[in-house]
Amino acid sequence: MDIHEYQAKELLAKFGVPIARGGLAYSPEQATYRANEIGGSVWVVKAQIHSGARGKAGGIKICRTDDEIWEAADSLLGKRLVTNQTGPQGKLVSRLYIEEGTNIAKEYYLSFIMDRGQERIVVVASSSGGMDIEEISEKQPDSILRVVVDPAVGMQGFQARELTFGLGIEPDLVNKFERTILGCYRAFRDLDATLLEINPLVVTGERSLIALDAKMSFDANALFRRPQISELRDKSQEDPRETYASDRGLSYVGLDGDIGCVVNGAGLAMATLDMIKLAGGEPANFLDIGGGASPERVQKSFRAVLKDSNVKALLVNVFAGINRCDWVAKGVVDAITELDIKLPVVVRLAGTNVEEGRKIISESGLSVINADSLRDAAEKAVAAARQSSAAA
Repeated sequence: MDIHEYQAKELLAKFGVPIARGGLAYSPEQATYRANEIGGSVWVVKAQIHSGARGKAGGIKICRTDDEIWEAADSLLGKRLVTNQTGPQGKLVSRLYIEEGTNIAKEYYLSFIMDRGQERIVVVASSSGGMDIEEISEKQPDSILRVVVDPAVGMQGFQARELTFGLGIEPDLVNKFERTILGCYRAFRDLDATLLEINPLVVTGERSLIALDAKMSFDANALFRRPQISELRDKSQEDPRETYASDRGLSYVGLDGDIGCVVNGAGLAMATLDMIKLAGGEPANFLDIGGGASPERVQKSFRAVLKDSNVKALLVNVFAGINRCDWVAKGVVDAITELDIKLPVVVRLAGTNVEEGRKIISESGLSVINADSLRDAAEKAVAAARQSSAAA
């Protein structure tokens, strides 16, 4: 789960990470009021969306007067901001963060990442802040420093100092950098984060340290024990298909194709996507209905898949172990009937109670396309999707 910049900064501040003064605004009038509350002569108006590269897309504006703040807020609110991370559809700007201007002397990059391969937290830092990490690694690979944290002991002070010295920090700022790095680590660890990125972490002309931007993502599987994080979720920034599915306990990831998939088991779901690609088609989603799926759960899965208007055919692929093919078949029949589905539906059943499942579908009187194998199902789904598209 992702959160907004201002939310990440509020969390980091509780762990001793220095941030600039700022306030949230939902209208141009509120934006100018926030700036007057903050004081000063320069302010930054920042669009709050779940995406990086906002500055390159015009989502961050520097203002010096109330009129400039009003105009910047008016131009951003209600706009769909398109960045290289949002896709062409962009993300809607419904709130702004107004922050005091900062006298930047030097920029750094700092991030904490969960490396699942090493099963460790990896700290990445660079003296070239303000750029994307991909750009830094390409243009200045020698500037990137990495420290791996042993989960048995956590991040140690000497590791934070190692990064600080590697970045070439001046002596009067070493302690500030060390405290900031350790504070970020504690926030990452204590809140079950999967990503924490500060870019840039700046040294000001007044010799202070400020996290000028912040991005945090969290492990959705740990939200049950982090209610204070769960409350920060902004569904308006999420794919509505994925939001609908996750609210109903389904594992769903939206894709760009036109073949909707209802599959049991993550491994089989991935194999199904691969087979659709090999057959020349494009899957519209990843969806795992899980083990022991009831007919009601199968219907919910159909509803989730049909939230995508691009879907031209549906492929149900079930290899039943814990599941039962007759349960799935009943769910398929009920879903097609109750939702009045006109799209072609391809069903491949195997495993527990497969004969009962096939009988339920054959006796339903519905024009379901049966398949004997995964390859057969994928080829039939691709052909049905093409025919459906041609007819439309």
